[in-house]
Amino acid sequence: MGPCHRWIVRSLSVVALSVMALPASAQLGGVGLPSMPGVGGGLPGGVGGGSPMGGLPDLPRTPMAPRAPRAPAPSLPLPAASALPSTVRGLVGQTEVLAGEALTALRGQQVQALIRDHADLIDVDDQGQAVVRGEVLILSPSPKSLAIARKAGFRVGSETRLEGLDLSTVTLGLPTGVSVREGVRRLKALDPEGQYDFNHIYLGAGAAPAVARGPAARGGGAGVRIGLVDGGVAAHPSLGPVEQRGFAPGGLKVSAHGTAVASLMVGRGRGFRGAAPGARLLVADVYGGSPTGGSAAIIAQALAWMARSKVAVINVSLVGPPNRTLEAAVAALVARGHLVVAAVGNDGPAAPPLYPAAYPGVVSVTGVDARRRVLPEAGRGGHVDFAAPGADMAAASSQGGYVALRGTSFAAPLVAGRLALELASPDRAAAANAMADLARRATDLGSRGPDPTYGRGLVAFDLRTSPTAVGAGRALLAGE
Repeated sequence: MGPCHRWIVRSLSVVALSVMALPASAQLGGVGLPSMPGVGGGLPGGVGGGSPMGGLPDLPRTPMAPRAPRAPAPSLPLPAASALPSTVRGLVGQTEVLAGEALTALRGQQVQALIRDHADLIDVDDQGQAVVRGEVLILSPSPKSLAIARKAGFRVGSETRLEGLDLSTVTLGLPTGVSVREGVRRLKALDPEGQYDFNHIYLGAGAAPAVARGPAARGGGAGVRIGLVDGGVAAHPSLGPVEQRGFAPGGLKVSAHGTAVASLMVGRGRGFRGAAPGARLLVADVYGGSPTGGSAAIIAQALAWMARSKVAVINVSLVGPPNRTLEAAVAALVARGHLVVAAVGNDGPAAPPLYPAAYPGVVSVTGVDARRRVLPEAGRGGHVDFAAPGADMAAASSQGGYVALRGTSFAAPLVAGRLALELASPDRAAAANAMADLARRATDLGSRGPDPTYGRGLVAFDLRTSPTAVGAGRALLAGE
């Protein structure tokens, strides 16, 4: 490698490190944590400083690279033109690796930022996952379970009926001086038959780092209905009328993540097309204006609304740990013939499966780049069903125009839209036929047949909109 080549590598490395050294809020552009006040203020000093809460276990710390000094421009002759292509290809590959590594660490940074900024509202479970502080969820409790909880000093809250799913939840307040982790352990020991769990918080599975104004677009209408559980959706030229309902404290609030995902499902504009353009979209905002938005209890309520509304296909581009309430809600939907489509997440190929994507019956989606290569940060496993574009692409920005994207969050809605075109109403047999038909049209990638990386194959690759086609630019963090 010549001196000029080395300068190019050094200069791009400086840019990559500078981008990754930004706080999570700057990397996300407001997308990864829809409508969570306080998290967007940055992470001064890097994430992983001393915990603001006494008695909590130390969380895994993700060190952030320091900003490197600007490299001086060399006064050197340029290399021969014939030598540039391979160098540039190498730099693109290195940049994509850096982008994948940054996105893999992102969810941990989000969790740590939530805990730091909202210590009065957010706690952690035994695995360091974010949960609502001071709350234990009990699923469809019996009178016996509630009596046991009361006798043990827990405060029994009101029951929430999940109409449409034949389920209910009750929130239990903790006895004085008892942590949520100890509370769950006590209840499980006292009542092994009760379905107790934390009220886990789920986060988006992608980042949209660059915003730019794009060309105007016009939406339309069609007879397809499709559901989205995410943040609120902004008005955008590519979107027609959207039916929205808020489920989190603080009411409905627009989010960049929800807006981008919505456009990939139903958007239509000049140079841009979603998977089911012009379809009627029902949006359940599970984040609102509260740091405790995205909890298992709130998501379950949103899914119950989708069931009552008879929405056949529901996209959930959120990820987190297993949870009894969420599992039961998803299972009830699947049993009724709904298709729940979810992103596998960006915690990396060696990470444990993320949920709800890993629950039985959920359509689990991974992401690929413009060259049909799986994103290095994407989850792997036998639960992966399909691959779809998840990088080198654009979607609607909540600020108008379009934004460059990266993450499995943005692959799932393309699959959801394709399935919605085949499934008009909830029906188990029809849902199975829609899945089989999509699998027949999928392009087999990786090992022959279904595999843990690409599932049954690649779909909706024709729906990838290049950022340059709609004026979204090309952001380094997006791995482009």
